[in-house]
Amino acid sequence: MEKVLQVDIEKCVGCRTCEVACSLKNAGESNPTRSRIRVIRYEKTGQFHNYVPMVCQQCSNPLCKEACPVNAISKNQETGAMVVDSDTCVGCRVCSMACPIGGVSIDPATNVAYKCELCDGDPECVKYCYLEAIEYVPKDVMDLDLKRKKSQRLSELFELMQALR
Repeated sequence: MEKVLQVDIEKCVGCRTCEVACSLKNAGESNPTRSRIRVIRYEKTGQFHNYVPMVCQQCSNPLCKEACPVNAISKNQETGAMVVDSDTCVGCRVCSMACPIGGVSIDPATNVAYKCELCDGDPECVKYCYLEAIEYVPKDVMDLDLKRKKSQRLSELFELMQALR
């Protein structure tokens, strides 16, 4: 069963512990610029939750894989993660440009593409997220949770529209 990272932005406080844990595990150093997960802060007036951990969503039809001109991206059959073959990657950045959520970056030290590969099925960011804003869940559970949240928001919008009439 394929699993993916599920992020709850309501729980994230922007501590960036996930970035440190990720870069230590994958790059051998505490360097957020080499992390496979990025906590993005956005400014919005009156918004309390303004941190969003951005990470590869392990797409079913990955644009990064399709765009790679040297076929350096493939699916790990054990974890379901899309992985980059660093020996094949030429650092052209096409995969990074193709990803709609910014899940692929170019390593500043090696000039090779990198992205979340789910730490071989044991994601480091999940272990160190003390507020449990990041969870490792079966892909079908995440899809169901997203559908529930979207239907709840839609319901709230309908209620608001009714109240405005």
